[in-house]
Amino acid sequence: MLQNLMDSLFGCSHQRTTFPITRGRKLSSAQTAAANRTYIVCLDCGKEFGYDWRSMRVGQAVEPPVTPTATEPLFR
Repeated sequence: MLQNLMDSLFGCSHQRTTFPITRGRKLSSAQTAAANRTYIVCLDCGKEFGYDWRSMRVGQAVEPPVTPTATEPLFR
């Protein structure tokens, strides 16, 4: 909440970012579109942005894919 207020007043310039990252994991076809995207991450605020290799430009902010968590322990 406080971070959202600070971002709306001052914002982050997103000047320091990672090199473009593409996840290379084998996933089901339903998960492939969301997980096999190229993105960059701001090193100051941690926000992820889409990245287009063809135009070499940063896109819109994206939400990181949700990974399912196990509800039961593997060993009892």
